[in-house]
Amino acid sequence: MSDRRLGVFICHCGGNISDYVDVEKVRAAVENDPDVVVARTTMFACSDASQEEMKSDIEQHNLDGIVVASCSPRLHLETFKGVASRAGMNPYCYSQANIREQCSWAHRNEMPQATDKAIRIIRSALAKTRLSEPLSTIRVETTPKVVVIGAGVAGMVASLTLADMGLDVFLVEREAKVGGWTRRWGKLFPSDRKGEDLVEELAGKVKAQPRITLFTQAELIEKSGTVGDFTVTLRVRDKSNISLNVGAIIVATGFDPYQPDEGEYGWGQRRVVTLPQYEEMLAQGDGPLTVGGRPVKTVAYVYCVGSRQSEDCGLEHPNQYCSRFCCSAAVHAGIKASERDSGLNQYHLYRDMRTYGKYELLYEKASREGSVFIRFDEEAPPEVYDEGDKMIVKVADVLDAGEEIEIPADLVVLVTGMVPRQNDGLVAALKIPTGSGGFFNEIHPKLRPVETAINGVFIAGASQGPKTVAESVASSLAAVAKGGALVMKGYVDLDPHVAVVNSEACTWCGKCAEACPYDAIEKVEEGGREVARIIDALCKGGGPCVPVCPEGAIDLKGYTDRQVRSMIESMVKEAV
Repeated sequence: MSDRRLGVFICHCGGNISDYVDVEKVRAAVENDPDVVVARTTMFACSDASQEEMKSDIEQHNLDGIVVASCSPRLHLETFKGVASRAGMNPYCYSQANIREQCSWAHRNEMPQATDKAIRIIRSALAKTRLSEPLSTIRVETTPKVVVIGAGVAGMVASLTLADMGLDVFLVEREAKVGGWTRRWGKLFPSDRKGEDLVEELAGKVKAQPRITLFTQAELIEKSGTVGDFTVTLRVRDKSNISLNVGAIIVATGFDPYQPDEGEYGWGQRRVVTLPQYEEMLAQGDGPLTVGGRPVKTVAYVYCVGSRQSEDCGLEHPNQYCSRFCCSAAVHAGIKASERDSGLNQYHLYRDMRTYGKYELLYEKASREGSVFIRFDEEAPPEVYDEGDKMIVKVADVLDAGEEIEIPADLVVLVTGMVPRQNDGLVAALKIPTGSGGFFNEIHPKLRPVETAINGVFIAGASQGPKTVAESVASSLAAVAKGGALVMKGYVDLDPHVAVVNSEACTWCGKCAEACPYDAIEKVEEGGREVARIIDALCKGGGPCVPVCPEGAIDLKGYTDRQVRSMIESMVKEAV
């Protein structure tokens, strides 16, 4: 038995845990374990009242380590670290045991087994906490400058807001003109403002703002340094390189529209266009639509082209996500087409209509104006083929007992979604992780929605997933709030769970540096010997360097080999 004083707090989670795990049995099992001074159950550990009770127990019993057995640490790790700090306890002597996702949710019909598993998980967390040491955050000074990658609407709004906060901004755009796809489109929903007008207004403000330096036909090709003090290299139009020192990076590189395969829903035929192409057609001129000089009297829209693809669709990387904006954009395009020609016949062939929120009003308006909505089954998508002077669209109407309908259309619009923009060079330079859909991935969609695994690098707009213009602006402002606060504060405190090298044991073979995906290990000379050194501000504590070291010279603070071994031993130990 050590001289530690540990507390265990077991959460009912309002029944999410206690309905499937006998929490009282769990408490009774661990309350007499070595070094455990306090063991309690609570209905909602994350509630303000429970947090105050925990704080009181820490102070009253002079606890130097706690284990909270509740939900995933991704949800409330920072919550309970805050409780420990407010109580005067080192927050890095706290461990969270996930008995909701790993016990109650995984074993709903096996309470005895789920309860036993919860006991073992908590004892494992106790073993780790028993060997924990107080750690301090790593403080890094920040440079009050920001680089924004991508000069679409999201990037320009972010740059203007940062400049209004008194920060110097470098706005980098790969194309010759700013504005991205929005510039090519006509009226946007729900404001009915022309995309080009919106872009020109923002571009004018960017040019008039002395704190913003705009680089067009430029790309970020290299990044070095750490959060708060990055050095980025831009390759500009004349192939020369420019080096910039910034404190934060905001990535707003936008998206690419899905490009159908040859023959997909008739793609390749002159009278078959994608939604972005149709938007450009509607933005040009007034009056009835024409294709090849012939008037368009009937338009058929085929939804979910390139989105919500099944795993067995035959593609190597199917787009299984919903692009979200497409339904609203297509319905709005139909309304704009009706304004140009009130006699136009329009048929919307959809799987599920997702005009969410206020965009439901667009759907209602289109229906009132004569658009016909036909639902098809995902297992029986529409067929599109050429028949002389018409495109024939054949579909089985799910809402009409599967009756098969043939629509002779003058124009077929493939309602294509968004796909990730190809930015291999940028991804390699910044090392931003991507999600299953290929878009840039945030740390947590609700708790940290614009932060990435790379400290100081934030994502905004459609670069992290399909969004409307309004949603892109909202996410860019969130990135500004995070990035701007980081650099304006003057410093940033980083998590201390980083690797550490025993220089006496290290013989520098370089394997650790090869294994590190963040370039956080460098070779230095110490006492006439070449050894590895960890760059704390770059290290993410992932630990790939630890197992590859042949000398066992690297460990992780807060997750040492000794701690991990004790966790394993405590889980496999049989109850007496």
